[in-house]
Amino acid sequence: MTGPKHQIPFDQFTRLRTRTRGFLPHWEVEGATYFVTYRLHDSLPREVIARLKQEYRILSRRAFAISLDRELDEGRGAAHLRDSRMAAAVAENLHFHRTRYELEAWCVMPNHVHVVMTPFSGENLEDILHSWKSYTAHQAKKILGVRRLWAREYYDHIIRSDRELHDTIAYVRRNPAKAGLVNWPWVG
Repeated sequence: MTGPKHQIPFDQFTRLRTRTRGFLPHWEVEGATYFVTYRLHDSLPREVIARLKQEYRILSRRAFAISLDRELDEGRGAAHLRDSRMAAAVAENLHFHRTRYELEAWCVMPNHVHVVMTPFSGENLEDILHSWKSYTAHQAKKILGVRRLWAREYYDHIIRSDRELHDTIAYVRRNPAKAGLVNWPWVG
């Protein structure tokens, strides 16, 4: 008998790969579905980043994620993804690479991106994120003339149940409205 589609068997966690890029740990498990948030480099002021680092040490991952999303939804920074050419480049790039992962949901916000996805066997999250950010950074240089687009760090969370998957997809799709963006087209 098999469990829910997105429930990772305990023995899978014995093959858990852990690494860090900055202050957040990143866990990778073959076959896992991830909720990923990556952001523009100027989307959070230094003092907010310092506070978030403190919160990460004392809060649960869930509480930290809520705090991070609340800060990002403030729309700080140049918000280059408000430019429809940049938002389209990010959205098209997410779909272009679908030979590497199953895309469950996505949302391009003015200063960050949310994605729910499952890497295919042999693919890893770090390489997928690198390809998304690299391509769109080159597009930003062409379209907007900016040299730096993305923050180095990104947030990821392994989805552990079908219920969590459902709730996460709903969150991603509702995020623009929650942030006050009316008729925001960059959601899928």
